[in-house]
Amino acid sequence: MKRILFSIGLSLLAFTSNAQMTATEIIDNYFENIGGREAWSALKGHKITAEINMGMVLPIDMYMMKDGRSRISFKLQGQEMVQEAFDGESVWSTNFASMTNEKADTEESENRKRSIGEYPDPFLNVKEGGFTAEYIGEETVEGVKCYKVKLIKKPILVDGIETENSDFYYFDQENFVPIMTESVIHSGPAKGKTALSVFSDYQEVDGLYFPFSITYKTKSEEGQTIEIKSIELNPAVTDELFDFPGE
Repeated sequence: MKRILFSIGLSLLAFTSNAQMTATEIIDNYFENIGGREAWSALKGHKITAEINMGMVLPIDMYMMKDGRSRISFKLQGQEMVQEAFDGESVWSTNFASMTNEKADTEESENRKRSIGEYPDPFLNVKEGGFTAEYIGEETVEGVKCYKVKLIKKPILVDGIETENSDFYYFDQENFVPIMTESVIHSGPAKGKTALSVFSDYQEVDGLYFPFSITYKTKSEEGQTIEIKSIELNPAVTDELFDFPGE
């Protein structure tokens, strides 16, 4: 009888040990559920067509490319304005007051260069990118039980000083997709606050799964929700779409 109880005890101990998730297991399950590593690795870029309500509904176009180039623009009273663009060297945007295009400071552009390689997902090549993924534990977020994973990426510059660049991801325990990310804001008026991105309404696009509703906010503050209308994979683009006008 004692031998049987001892064997049962060892089995329970083994089950408890195996039940402890690792960051690698969570990430593997994540990619299996959203289309597979091979399909995501083959992605060259995508275009998002969306809307955001800022007292009025604004149409938004977002381009994100594997080589790091990106562009976010919206239309107001028939005029297109670039909220932010990156051509591989410089970040630039439209100054809404003067309606002129301006380049960001050198530090912001340098930090964007350091993020090249994170597309389409920084978890895709953690080791190759020099990142570290750490399993932190379990938490309930937005009423959902989640696995919390810390992703440490390449350091960024903050006022000229190299600073840890990390995000916390909260993966739904049932579907293994992120329902929220959390990070510290390092520059601008909200510097020092915690930024939250909340994801929902995952939908399939040509075999890959994307969240079609994303809310950006800081802790204890109301956010803004982007409702995605469509996603186009591997869109045809020109250099002029990303380049600073006039150069």
